[in-house]
Amino acid sequence: MKNDIKDQFQLFKTYKVCALAGTLGPKRMEGDYQVPEGFYYINEFNPRSNYYLSLGINYPNVSDKILSDSLRPGSEIYIHGSCVTVGCIPIRDEQIDELYILAAYAKDQGQDFIPVHIFPVRFNVERSVKYLDNLTKDDQTLKKFADKMEDAFDYFDKYKQLPIVMIGDKGEYIVNDVPPRRVKTAADDKPVKKNLKPRTTRDVGVLADAVHQWPQFPGGADEFMNYLDKLGKDMIPYLPKGVMTAYVQVEFVIDKDGTPVNFKVLKGSNDVTMIDELLDRMEKMPVWKPALLHDKPVAKKMIQTITIATPKKKEDD
Repeated sequence: MKNDIKDQFQLFKTYKVCALAGTLGPKRMEGDYQVPEGFYYINEFNPRSNYYLSLGINYPNVSDKILSDSLRPGSEIYIHGSCVTVGCIPIRDEQIDELYILAAYAKDQGQDFIPVHIFPVRFNVERSVKYLDNLTKDDQTLKKFADKMEDAFDYFDKYKQLPIVMIGDKGEYIVNDVPPRRVKTAADDKPVKKNLKPRTTRDVGVLADAVHQWPQFPGGADEFMNYLDKLGKDMIPYLPKGVMTAYVQVEFVIDKDGTPVNFKVLKGSNDVTMIDELLDRMEKMPVWKPALLHDKPVAKKMIQTITIATPKKKEDD
């Protein structure tokens, strides 16, 4: 908060996000349960929300419309109460009470633009940065995106003013007057070596960063969510002993002929038996409709988190 446009911002209060969905990285399609990452503003006040009170943000923004599924990028992203989420930003009811009133008062006083910047981690926390670096080391697209987010975070962290963020022709964020990148004080984490069985890979050539239409699972996004839900349930018997829940992030490519290929695990369980079985099953995934760029099919990388969770037993009455 600040009283004058020339003043530096000062921290008023921190509200902890009380529930999470998806994984790190930007939202790119409807039904992926991802929380958007990027630069937004409040564009809706809903006092009659199903989640107590809610403040809507302008997802998809211009960048999202270029980089996300052109037909189903997703929508209706809110900061809200009730502490439940499938991709929104939930806080507790008493906190959204205060935040909603503050935002409404600011708007009533003439502040039409109330920015909401959503970052994957706090880039001034070394442990968080190491975790993000490890996650993005094999994904240059996600790495470039995270670097732009860090540029904006560093600008605000240093100057306590809003960064000027522009959007390039390919949907990438461009941050003006970026301060020098902070020096990492610890070596990057070494990847965990897994003795997984060898898998066939396909040379897919060039992977498209931005497409006009994302790959489509047979039956659409809802059927893909059903597929992932069934896959997670089928994998429950393979959970390691004593483990009730596992979140496994898998990368694969939908080639230009629609064939899912080149499956690999980015993060999650180190249990070789479970990972091998999961990849065996995913390699039998049906053929998709490929991504389109200028009406031509192209290869597109996909990243998906599979939840494997043992159902909670109901207590006796």
